[in-house]
Amino acid sequence: MDSNDLSGIKVMVIDDSNTIRRSAEIFLLKTGCEVILAEDGFDALAKIADHHPQVIFVDIMMPRLDGYQTCALIKKNPRLKETPVIMLSSKDGLFDRARGRLVGSDEYLTKPFTKDTLLEAVRRHRPTPA
Repeated sequence: MDSNDLSGIKVMVIDDSNTIRRSAEIFLLKTGCEVILAEDGFDALAKIADHHPQVIFVDIMMPRLDGYQTCALIKKNPRLKETPVIMLSSKDGLFDRARGRLVGSDEYLTKPFTKDTLLEAVRRHRPTPA
């Protein structure tokens, strides 16, 4: 299997910025990922049950339900707790990283991310074929 081929991997991108969602979607679709977009935590939680994403990117700063709360809720769900959650933030602070770890996030990417950092994160966290 080509390590660059991510086809069929379901990736969810949760971000209140339309620009971030669109650029992530474009990068991911080019590699064959299935992409599920959500505008905030509530939107994401409603879609997760239907789509069962295999990798989730979540922005920290969002209205209503922020990224930490969203990540914590995903990780508290027994069916989702193994799903990798990667935090996205424009701040690259130690405090934010530590807080992300506390709620169970698997990685932390600083925005704006590049196509390569985004795809590398998916490669690192994609499910291993049985």
